[in-house]
This record gives sequence, structure tokens and C-alpha cells, in this order.
Amino acid sequence: MFEALCEFSRDRCIAICAFLVPANLLVTSLTMIFTGLQRPRTQIWQTTAIANILAVTMIFHVFTWFAIGVVMAPTFILLFLGCTCLSINLWAIVHPSSLARCLRFPLSLLQRWSDRLAI
Repeated sequence: MFEALCEFSRDRCIAICAFLVPANLLVTSLTMIFTGLQRPRTQIWQTTAIANILAVTMIFHVFTWFAIGVVMAPTFILLFLGCTCLSINLWAIVHPSSLARCLRFPLSLLQRWSDRLAI
């Protein structure tokens, strides 16, 4: 069963990566936005739960390639992406106030930019 799952992961690599890369970036960004805007904790936990599942799936997918000896730049890039997304989402769960502080400046720039567009 496990070997079949690994084989499926390798056979459908392009499709899996075409879904997981933008999904990881989108949901992790949503977690950061919700944390920066100090949304209710339940909303942050919902986005982090989804994002963590996606990040762990990405990491597992990369490890199926490492298991058969494929060591190339894309595998390391995808592993870095999965680990980064997982770290940001865990940070949002463990210490959201410090993440919100780090995000205040970029969010204030985004808010100013959107205010200018509304004029």
C-alpha cells in the first residue's frame, strides 16, 4: 500500500506539483494575512490546518523522490517551499502576536496602496 502511494506520487509528479505549489503559497499567504489582521483564532487555525496538510503533503512527495535517489535542484526547492510554509503556519499557531508584528509594515503598505486605488 505504501509503495503504491509512493509510486502514484512519482507518476503524477507534474500534476501534484502544479496543484501543491500554488495551493501552499495561497493558503500560507492567507494565514499570514489573517494573522496580520488579527482575525479570530479559529479562522487562523482553520487556514493553518489546511496549509499544514498541504505542506506535509509536499514534503512527503519530495521524500518519495529522495527514496529512489533523485537528488536535483527541483526536489530541494520544493522541500524548502514545503518546510518554509510549514514553519510559517506553525509560527502562526504557536506565537501569532510576533508574526503579526513582523507583518504590520507590509500590511500597512498594502492598506495604503488599496486606499489609493479606492480614490
